[in-house]
Amino acid sequence: MLRIHFTAEDFARTTLAAEPDPLWEVLLSLHMLQVEDGPLAYGAWRQRMRRRLPRETVGPLAALAPPVGYSPDFLTPTARSSEFGDAVDLMLSAPRQQVRTDLSRLCARRTAATWVRQLSEARPETLHRLGHSVRVYHRQALAAYWPSLRAAVQADNRQRMQQLTAGGVASMLTDIHPQARWSGQVLEIAAYPADEEMRLDGRGLRLQPSYFCWKAPTKLADEGLSPVLVFPIKHASGLLHKERSGVDTQERLAALVGRTRATVLALTVDGSTTTQLARSCDITLATASHQTAVLRDAGLIVSQRQGKSVIHQATSLGHALLEGTDPWSGDTDQHASRLSTTGSHSGP
Repeated sequence: MLRIHFTAEDFARTTLAAEPDPLWEVLLSLHMLQVEDGPLAYGAWRQRMRRRLPRETVGPLAALAPPVGYSPDFLTPTARSSEFGDAVDLMLSAPRQQVRTDLSRLCARRTAATWVRQLSEARPETLHRLGHSVRVYHRQALAAYWPSLRAAVQADNRQRMQQLTAGGVASMLTDIHPQARWSGQVLEIAAYPADEEMRLDGRGLRLQPSYFCWKAPTKLADEGLSPVLVFPIKHASGLLHKERSGVDTQERLAALVGRTRATVLALTVDGSTTTQLARSCDITLATASHQTAVLRDAGLIVSQRQGKSVIHQATSLGHALLEGTDPWSGDTDQHASRLSTTGSHSGP
């Protein structure tokens, strides 16, 4: 059972988020991918993602997000942003000591011990790999569904705001879960998987509705961080993808060019070196160099040398191929100029 201790000041400072939190949805959807149960609404999404998501993307993230037990707090920063890119930047800028402390609490699988140890050192290359994995996962697993997910969370927010108006904060709080009830100034949630006390101490509480949260609300483990309670929305209907063919685009691309090459292309959206591509895809430098050469010759990426490294970046044609959109519907002059900068660099 979770017991949340409120004061009058806490009631005054309690807020209800109107938008989904991008990184909480990333984390909780990773949990959902690794279990077999859950409402039917998640079933189609889960089966499709298990077929299409590359192991090299999901593996490092799954090691940090076990479906049972602790997941590192720094993966879901309290200084939140509704913009996914800004949220990832906040995650990657977590203090090194927090990263070390959080990862020391993680019961990592034996096969992931090396990756977790490297990440605990907070080296730029391992943080870059983490950022890449999160961005690729979000792009392939959540981005096409985001308008539907966001609409579901916003609808839940509207219902709770009406309840707040009619019955007050206490009424709204007891309705966040069927097993939530008041005992004096303490909100008790019997469904919580551990026996814990959460003392707000005048800081208030941010209530964060989530599509992928289910069974019971969840929170950060570190009591020193700003208090947040993530709870399931009431009606998590099946997700719709943004475009009718959007979800299947990556599958068709992988069938056309191969899963490794499709993953390499996806990783270049935010810029990546050959060494980083090799590490993220678990391939040799020579193979990564060959893959970038093929993509570059096709006009899907450009490569520019920066110091001793070569940075590969997806062109607008590469973006269109990843997103399944018409590459000529935008600024064709800009598209042509980007293709003309394609070089012939290769190497780490």
